[in-house]
Amino acid sequence: MIKIWLIMLLHLGALRRAPLVYMTVLKLRMLGKRVRAARQFGALLAQSPYAYRLWIHHKNANGHTCTLYNDARPIIAFVVAERLGPVVIMTLEHLRSERVEAFAIVDPLGGDIEAAVEAIDWNTHPWIMTINAGDRLAPGAVVAYQQAIAETDCTVIYADDDCVDAHGCRYAPHFKPDWNPELFGYYDYLTGACIIKADRREVEAVANTVDWASRLVARAVGGDGAHHLRAMLHHRALRPLLPTSPKPLRIDDPLPRITVAIATRNRHDLLRKCLEGVANTHYTNLEVIVVDNDSDDPETLDYLAAQDPARIQIIRHAGPFNFSRINNRAVAMSSGELICLLNNDIEVLDPKWLAIMATQALRDDVGAVGAQLLYPDGRIQHAGVAIGIGDATGHAHRFVRPEAEGYFRRHALPQFVSAVTAACLVVRRDRFLAVGGLDEVNFPVAFNDVDLCLRLNARGWQSFYEPRAVLIHHESVSRGHDRDPVGAARFAGELAALQRIWHTDKIVDPYHHPQLSRAAEQFVVAI
Repeated sequence: MIKIWLIMLLHLGALRRAPLVYMTVLKLRMLGKRVRAARQFGALLAQSPYAYRLWIHHKNANGHTCTLYNDARPIIAFVVAERLGPVVIMTLEHLRSERVEAFAIVDPLGGDIEAAVEAIDWNTHPWIMTINAGDRLAPGAVVAYQQAIAETDCTVIYADDDCVDAHGCRYAPHFKPDWNPELFGYYDYLTGACIIKADRREVEAVANTVDWASRLVARAVGGDGAHHLRAMLHHRALRPLLPTSPKPLRIDDPLPRITVAIATRNRHDLLRKCLEGVANTHYTNLEVIVVDNDSDDPETLDYLAAQDPARIQIIRHAGPFNFSRINNRAVAMSSGELICLLNNDIEVLDPKWLAIMATQALRDDVGAVGAQLLYPDGRIQHAGVAIGIGDATGHAHRFVRPEAEGYFRRHALPQFVSAVTAACLVVRRDRFLAVGGLDEVNFPVAFNDVDLCLRLNARGWQSFYEPRAVLIHHESVSRGHDRDPVGAARFAGELAALQRIWHTDKIVDPYHHPQLSRAAEQFVVAI
């Protein structure tokens, strides 16, 4: 009965909040367009506070079991507090009821940490949990952590968390990505919801510092990374403030030669704006190759003929549109150490965009670099690609406004991702060629960028999202969408190939979460 009421409240709230959108999506569902309807319904309904309550109700109804380890390592909690009081005492009692020895750290500069260190039996090789006063552990959290200790070699194990108000109502769930060292550098999503394998010396090293808890976590992470326990184990009274935006990236000059490859057909107005933006880009050693795929518009042909061959190389490419083949040909004729694949419907906003992306692409651990792409109305069109959305792929955080909080500001922070779009992609030429370039057979138009990124990832060159490079993308304006029968059949074949090769209908993106909706490109709870 509770479930039915929650579902009714979800739909009534969505109808009241966005009646036109709700009725449009309902019409799509009645017309049998269930995939499109599910994507939009998922995002619309999950905005309600009742969505997470429905998720909690479902989890409570299904439950879960854990295996208790008799020889488990002890977990010791350091409770972070500004002053002693009822909240601290309540937290200490709660932890001890969960079989966790706990110490209050009210004054890290006054010896509280040293006193706790002296009281701990370090011969038991305990794990340390830092937790804020007022926070609570979920039932079974300790056992879940002890299981993870037995099954992983990492020195940090972290879990998902939500917030809880004074009435015990849970809200704002944070279903976290698996270990993402780049994201962690901008947003500490571990401290306060993790356990740490640390010895006495390591704890003493952070004593007498104000930010001792985050320092302890950062030291423990080191080069080994952290293990993500995909479970809601922490209920937090208060979270730290979210970051706003990253600092400007330091760019080392000179940067190596880069080839910008642009596929085009007709629409000289779009190409003109794109090339003007490239011409105004602050990048010294730049080569531009435009591959024209059978333009027949007289104005476009005149515009192409008027280009200075010393600045822009024009290549004629006849035949059906094959994005992979067109760009592979451009790369074969390129002279740059770096390659930038750029759609002709991209509009440059900041002249430093290319230098920012090139700087990241030169890193040893990075493969393809993607930018933050905006729709002309300012909403996000691309902030990385998430695998598994719609059993295929989706653009993460689509339609979120850049200034909005979004999902824990993920759209605004540099981070590793599973893939990025080739509408604006920078990669080292040797790495592009090492994995065989774009797949001209299986992915002539769609998913070729995802396939490329996943092959680069498999070689240890991880895809990277860089939000400090911001451009406008007039998505598919020149080519249009695949609504004709031939285009639809081709797309269906490419989707089948993607699922056959990469199992996108089954896998969970490590930078997404199994409890986030696979039907929505916004990061919202699955209901």
